[in-house]
Amino acid sequence: MSETKTMAGVVVESRYLSAGANRYAAAADWGDDGLVAFGSDTNVCLWDPTDSRGISHILSGHTAHVRAVKFLPKNEAENIVHLVTGGDDKQLRLWAINSETGTVSCLQTVQEHTEPINCIAVLKWSASRSVSRRIFVTGGADATVKVWALGDDQISLLQTIKTTRKYMPLTVALTALDDEEKGLVLAVAGTMNAIQIFTASAADGTSGLEFTLQATLPGHENWIRSLDFIREKPEQGSDILLASASQDKYIRLWRVHHGTALSVLNASGLDLSGDVLTPGNKIHKITAGGTKYCIMFEALLLGHEDWIYSARWSRTTDGKLQLLSASADNSLSVWESDPESGIWITGARLGEVSREKGATTATGSIGGFWTGLWSPSGQTMITLGRTGSWRRWDYDADADAWKQNFAVSGHTRAVTGISWSHGGAYLLSTSSDQTTRLHAEWALDTTSHSWHEMSRPQIHGYDLNCISTLGPSSFVSGADEKLMRVFTEPKAVARMLNRLAHTTTDLSTAPDAANMPVLGLSNKAISVIDDDAPLPAPTADPSNPASDREALLDPASAVRRSALDISHPPFEESLSRHTLWPEVEKLYGHGYEIACLAASHDGRLVASACKASSVNHAVIRLFETEKWTEIRPPLAAHSLTVARVQFSGDDRFLTNPKGHTRMILDAAWAPTGASGERVFATAGRDKQVKIWVRREEGGQFELGKAVAEEHPVTALDFVPELTGDGLMLLAVGTESGKVLVLSLKVAGGEVEVVSTVAVRPELCLPKAVMQLAWRPTREGQQGRELAIAGEDGSLRVYAFPSL
Repeated sequence: MSETKTMAGVVVESRYLSAGANRYAAAADWGDDGLVAFGSDTNVCLWDPTDSRGISHILSGHTAHVRAVKFLPKNEAENIVHLVTGGDDKQLRLWAINSETGTVSCLQTVQEHTEPINCIAVLKWSASRSVSRRIFVTGGADATVKVWALGDDQISLLQTIKTTRKYMPLTVALTALDDEEKGLVLAVAGTMNAIQIFTASAADGTSGLEFTLQATLPGHENWIRSLDFIREKPEQGSDILLASASQDKYIRLWRVHHGTALSVLNASGLDLSGDVLTPGNKIHKITAGGTKYCIMFEALLLGHEDWIYSARWSRTTDGKLQLLSASADNSLSVWESDPESGIWITGARLGEVSREKGATTATGSIGGFWTGLWSPSGQTMITLGRTGSWRRWDYDADADAWKQNFAVSGHTRAVTGISWSHGGAYLLSTSSDQTTRLHAEWALDTTSHSWHEMSRPQIHGYDLNCISTLGPSSFVSGADEKLMRVFTEPKAVARMLNRLAHTTTDLSTAPDAANMPVLGLSNKAISVIDDDAPLPAPTADPSNPASDREALLDPASAVRRSALDISHPPFEESLSRHTLWPEVEKLYGHGYEIACLAASHDGRLVASACKASSVNHAVIRLFETEKWTEIRPPLAAHSLTVARVQFSGDDRFLTNPKGHTRMILDAAWAPTGASGERVFATAGRDKQVKIWVRREEGGQFELGKAVAEEHPVTALDFVPELTGDGLMLLAVGTESGKVLVLSLKVAGGEVEVVSTVAVRPELCLPKAVMQLAWRPTREGQQGRELAIAGEDGSLRVYAFPSL
């Protein structure tokens, strides 16, 4: 993982990076070095699927969603891998990844498109050719296709093609027509039902490169989402195959042949006296650099039941072609040509093929697979679902089957709240993507640990805003609704965490598992089902029709006894169906959406506030957790929304801060000072962190120090213990994504900033820091670990080994 040394000599390491992928077909690519790059909000994430630690880098720079990501061919003599990305900010960014040191830098940013960049295609030179002239193509929503060349770590624009009929390119594909790579062919398609074919002569290098429209291939009946070229055979002179995938649910294969129309018919062994030249089989003639070629419809692949988002070629070690298609019908298909008949058939079908009736959108990945990628070896494939999580399959040669393996996952919208379990064994996060996720370290052995999403306790119908743990196995969360919900850990999840993360949980009173009603929002406790038992039929009280909604549990998320009896982090299918936590209580009282909440350290109280525009609603309500009743009257001290509530370490005080010239965004209690001082800090939109001190018992809190920042301060958290030198450590996060740690010395009511540790820019966030939370100290722990929730949808755990 990446690390940085600050001026103070303090090392900051990234222990865990979690982020969900953007749902665009072109927003991910698998490079020849084995690295996967994918867009995540405005970021680009780098992930090596062979490394269990998950995402290694989060690259910031784009100012809007990243839509297109592509690796450029690597020069074998160099250790630099180039990556090109584009997105809604209309910018094209060139990144350099050093494969030896792991460092990444942005080399260049250009903006030639006037609308978002939808897709990128690169020209992959053969091994016999120099890659000094690397060419790639971008397609944008401005109805243009632009041709670029990379040389000397700089990209330059070669040509701009305005699409005729003014359609938006959604996909482009580029390849060489001949072995000498003197002729190039470019396929462009998008918001129309035809493919446009352009050719160019590359005999004179990139300087005179100019693509011209040669043919238009009809046939599809809806928008075309994916194009990909490949040589039919590795031998020289082989024909080229083009795969096109469309929203019409079909994949079409096209053959590009060197020669005349007559030669392609003879080569195909077709009977010229038959009805070969029907309108659908029209042969299209094209030329490149004076050489004649022709394109002919080859095959129609049927099998998917919904839009097809991507179709990508791969060649096995024995030379066999395979085509991977990803569809909105929740399936991946691997297509192969039958060696005897030549008919294209489905060699493997993966994903959620047998979709049970009644499966809810919440607990399934209904919404389809958005892209499918092959590994360079063709032995692994990954796909992206609606939840922003990746699914991965590895080929098992002995069993001649594809076996599922764990991959990476993350939130797809802003992470709005985080909370550590009381012992620091796991981290809970809530998000505007309407999910609550549990993250923990997978302890492979005593020395090897890696972070993963281990459970998805809550999948909701409202955006989630805040969360707080109530004890070792329960939590309370608030969303854009007027109530709070309390959840407890089921036995199935607890046993899995005990086994994988070495947690210890009392299972005596825990329910077996949880399930979600088809039309409801409340997770219900259920019993697990034996592996060989049939699924239970939905039951409801016929005398009470109102009970139907609560009784109709989702049969797709019934939990088998062995579902979570696993030795690895759960797959996405299990996360979204089998790791829910049952809801045990609802807390009512607020008149508007919940804005913030906090549980006392002993778990006996819950304090909460809602969004408010009047004094009547701008109150803090307290609930006791024994009988779950409200303690009245509510605490009234504000006139607008309370942004944060927090209990002091001994639960005697609750923050109710004032004192800033603009809105207060966060507040945090410090540990009790060496001389008994009470200290808390507040953060405001006035770009200041204010430290408040109470010198003596019963006295008033007074301003001890104001620390100015360049941007509004959005998040604060104190380490719950003093350092060995008696200092207080305060983590600070700003609206610009900056993260720093202040060491404070409090004596006699005066506050002194002893030192500041600033996290290096490449580890900071591109958007606001939503919340900070120090991990509770664990036995044998070296240094400190800080969890960071980002508006960019990322969740990060950074380690400060020397603090």
